[in-house]
Amino acid sequence: MKQFVTFEGIDGSGKSTISKRVAKKLQSEGYETIWTFEPTDSTIGKFVQECIKKQSDPFVTSFTFIADRIQHCRQIQEWLDKGKIVICDRYAESTYAYQSVQLETKLQDPMKWLQELSSNRILTPDRTYLFVINPHVSLARIEHRTELIPFEKLAFLEKVHRNYLSVSKGKRFLHLDATKAIEELVQLCYDDIL
Repeated sequence: MKQFVTFEGIDGSGKSTISKRVAKKLQSEGYETIWTFEPTDSTIGKFVQECIKKQSDPFVTSFTFIADRIQHCRQIQEWLDKGKIVICDRYAESTYAYQSVQLETKLQDPMKWLQELSSNRILTPDRTYLFVINPHVSLARIEHRTELIPFEKLAFLEKVHRNYLSVSKGKRFLHLDATKAIEELVQLCYDDIL
């Protein structure tokens, strides 16, 4: 059984909806399951959200994202130690994929820099699902949102999408077609976790 599972994908990929439904399905089958998310709703997590809204310096935003995650990992470890399944909506790969775009004109290899900042400071998930979707399609799904954040622009999301594909290699990652039916994706993740 996979105990710590993360859900990744660009805005509008459906990862939040599916991660919540997978958590509910596990709970309904009697598995002690925690659904959590990043940025968290802690003091640091709220500061991250402010940084995004105000389009703060990308270094400040990156450091706060990572600080929030380091703190979050302490809580996740406590849950894991109690035998709970932890499902997290967004995690390290989000920072690598999104912040690398923000930092692309400021650093030679922003992805490597961000990964080194996190190295040995955060937990490694047992599984990371990447919900793969064309950015045109994902934006069409979220165009009804009243206030799109700066990250929810096509040119930006196309770069993020490419970053996700490059960073999500290896046995831990499972790429999923985000255009499949929600129930099919929920069942697929549920079966994979168990």
